[in-house]
Amino acid sequence: MATLTRRKSAVPAPAVTVERAATSDVNFFATCPRGLAGALAEELAGLGAKEIRAGEAGVDFEGPFEIAYAANLESRLATRILWRVARFDYRNENDIYEGAKRVRWHAHFGVERTFKVDTNAVKAPVKSIDFVTLKVKDAVADAFREALGKRPDVSPREPEVRVHVFLDARWCTLYLDTSGEPLFKRGRRDKTGEAPLKKNLAAGLLRLAGWTPDQPLLDPMCGAGTILIEAAEMALGLAPGRGRAFGFEKLARFDAAAWERVKEASAARAQPVGPRAIHGSDLYGRSLDNARANLRDMGLEGAVSLKQANLLELSAPAAAGLLVTNPPYGVRLGEKEELAKFYPELGHLLKQKFAGWTAYIFSGDPDLPKLIRLSATKRTVLYNGAIECRLYEYRMVAGGNRP
Repeated sequence: MATLTRRKSAVPAPAVTVERAATSDVNFFATCPRGLAGALAEELAGLGAKEIRAGEAGVDFEGPFEIAYAANLESRLATRILWRVARFDYRNENDIYEGAKRVRWHAHFGVERTFKVDTNAVKAPVKSIDFVTLKVKDAVADAFREALGKRPDVSPREPEVRVHVFLDARWCTLYLDTSGEPLFKRGRRDKTGEAPLKKNLAAGLLRLAGWTPDQPLLDPMCGAGTILIEAAEMALGLAPGRGRAFGFEKLARFDAAAWERVKEASAARAQPVGPRAIHGSDLYGRSLDNARANLRDMGLEGAVSLKQANLLELSAPAAAGLLVTNPPYGVRLGEKEELAKFYPELGHLLKQKFAGWTAYIFSGDPDLPKLIRLSATKRTVLYNGAIECRLYEYRMVAGGNRP
């Protein structure tokens, strides 16, 4: 890392800390759904990340630039992997412009690339986020023009390079996005239900539940099968990012040979598709048709057992295992009054037919889970988009679990 100081002026300007291309380890920030940062930190540690620091909405970490390849390819929980290219204190929008202009953008991506700037802020002393975005866009363009005599074009919809700006009360941090499209977009256009989980959130539910492929798994309200698909990929050792493109491939620092080695090592861990103890059911045939189509499109159909069934008539598929599900909670299906009748029946079913199992119920309604009439052994706060949710854990023991 190097600190660059500005030319003297009437008002002393803040220093800009800029990432050097020659540095062996660089700084990254992995974003994720709120509530999953701790689990993401563990996942990144398993991929070889260093100096890991989990925050509220993501994880700071360090490593060689190539760790971004593995993190993008293998992470099930991250939304984006951002490479920090500069950080500086600021007082106003002009400071942000000057700081952004001092970054050697032309050393990070070619002038032929299109780009876009996105800004997020927490307690920032600025009047307009849109104005900050415009100032950084101008700074990038002006830096290119001064260095090369020409500037890259802006593409609001499908940029090749994404610049992310984060402001807090004092600091402006600039990132280049190594992911491109969000990582929960696995590169496939799945058929979805009325309120689908993002794939990294579904993977997060499995991670927080402590599920491992040697345990039977049941999602009795599987919808389009998102939880089942994540479980099948985990069981088969399939990288979630296989078959899709990433933002780092558009950056000047991209090493194609190193990327090929990462992909080859990942592919070598994959197992042949075959039956696993992963079970899904749903009341609605249309939902199961979507789940089957999604599994088939990904070559996973043989790994998951599906059947159409009323949850309240199900029996446990094994003596012990994990039940992980995202039932309706008044947002995607039915009226709350009808759901209020369903939840007590769900609690009764778990008590009567799933002794020896641990159930994980994901809900965005603070009242409905109380109607299950079982004592939750754990509650974890998560966010499904803007909706505050909880993952409730119920350890089913015959004759117990009553509040």
